[in-house]
Amino acid sequence: MAEQILILDFGSQYTQLIARRIRELNVYCEIHPFNKIPPITPEIRGVVLSGSPCSVRDQGSPDVDLALFDKIPVLGVCYGAQLIAQKTGGTVAPSKIREYGRARLTTVDHHNELLKEISLDSQVWMSHADTITALGADYEIIASTATVKVAAFHKRGTKTYAIQFHPEVTHTLEGKNLLRNFVVHICGCTQDWTPDQFVEQSVKELKAKLGNDKVVMALSGGVDSTVAATLVNRAIGGNLYCIFVDNGLLRKGEYEQVLTSYKGMGLNIKGVDAKSKFYSALKDLTDPEAKRKAIGKTFIDVFDEEAHKISDVKWLGQGTIYPDVIESVSVKGPSVTIKSHHNVGGLPDKMKLKVVEPLNTLFKDEVRLVGKTLHIVPDILGRHPFPGPGLGIRILGDITPEKVQILQEVDYIFILGLKNHQLYDKVWQAGAILLPIQSVGVMGDERTYERVVALRAVVSVDGMTADWSHLPYEFLSEISSEIINKVKGVNRVVYDISSKPPATIEWE
Repeated sequence: MAEQILILDFGSQYTQLIARRIRELNVYCEIHPFNKIPPITPEIRGVVLSGSPCSVRDQGSPDVDLALFDKIPVLGVCYGAQLIAQKTGGTVAPSKIREYGRARLTTVDHHNELLKEISLDSQVWMSHADTITALGADYEIIASTATVKVAAFHKRGTKTYAIQFHPEVTHTLEGKNLLRNFVVHICGCTQDWTPDQFVEQSVKELKAKLGNDKVVMALSGGVDSTVAATLVNRAIGGNLYCIFVDNGLLRKGEYEQVLTSYKGMGLNIKGVDAKSKFYSALKDLTDPEAKRKAIGKTFIDVFDEEAHKISDVKWLGQGTIYPDVIESVSVKGPSVTIKSHHNVGGLPDKMKLKVVEPLNTLFKDEVRLVGKTLHIVPDILGRHPFPGPGLGIRILGDITPEKVQILQEVDYIFILGLKNHQLYDKVWQAGAILLPIQSVGVMGDERTYERVVALRAVVSVDGMTADWSHLPYEFLSEISSEIINKVKGVNRVVYDISSKPPATIEWE
């Protein structure tokens, strides 16, 4: 990448959002922990110091040597602003009232490069328990609110700026303008980081890295693995060997549909029917973690066996995306495990292969844009996320082929209904869950005692948080009737109206 913005992460929940907003300006940026700063090369045009849940007044709070950035523009955000103030002769004190939520700029220095075209009375978002009460001698206030005198400041004669509010959240209405002022006008970035440019650069780099080597990849039918495989295929063609495993836990007809799609895209793909191996590994397991681990281990065994049938393979291709990379090197280390991730973490060590990850600098929405540039069919690009363990974690309790078939039929009716009613693209993720309970019902003149299924549909941006989708009652009524009438063994349908948090999107 020719030019980039460096974002130093001090632990803020908003750090990834800063990166996304800068990338929306077609400017490449990377997030690095404050204690693992990369060399400051000429390609780094500016630095953003992120927020943090810590206080700069606390002993052992995140710190950085500002002298490292003497020759390039700096923007401190919230904690980053307080850190600059404290280290340059200013003072930071506890706020008399915790400042959280919307505020309005009561003064704005429109002559300052950072605040050009930022309106007086513009709404900003505050989230801090400390306040900058004084600045060093070389610094000037360039914006204030009714309760925060130092809402933004600047070091005279330099390109060092700081703001107490968060420009990356949508509640700061002109935040994107402010970030544009910084990265484009102050840092001089050319805004040429586009999906087309990414594809061209990636293919060139992949050709140089892989040469005539063979690469093996596991494909899932999802967006990430498909886009990654298409990029590698552009670079090395038939030297890419793709494997699609039917674990017996896919959606109805998905195995055949995905294989057909991939062959139509010119990918060198082999389908492997391993249903019986997965069902054997899952027999009598009811604990969610045990099921996930059994599915993961069986997948590794099947994939490893198939990969060894290909001679002289040197690389393993993976669809790792940027949030996975950030998480692995975050300030606090990987998050507490809520449930095992479905990515195949143990595979490279087992197979003794080098790893190639062409998407490991992209966010999910960027992967879709790159996929569009690669002319990948909308059915794949617009596909809802689907968990790696598949229906295995949507069947609560033990898994049997009979239960899988019931859930496949229920899921098929629900997803097809969403598509037919033009609701599929308004939902981020949807699916059905087979519950480990039975309920009394009446069909005709007979009493029934059959299974219960739950429908789940959520709206989200990235899956980190999600709200339940407010699907029309008429639609839910229609789908419920169709499921009960057509799927033998089900006599009750419920709809999950839990948000994340506190619930998760999947039930297991």
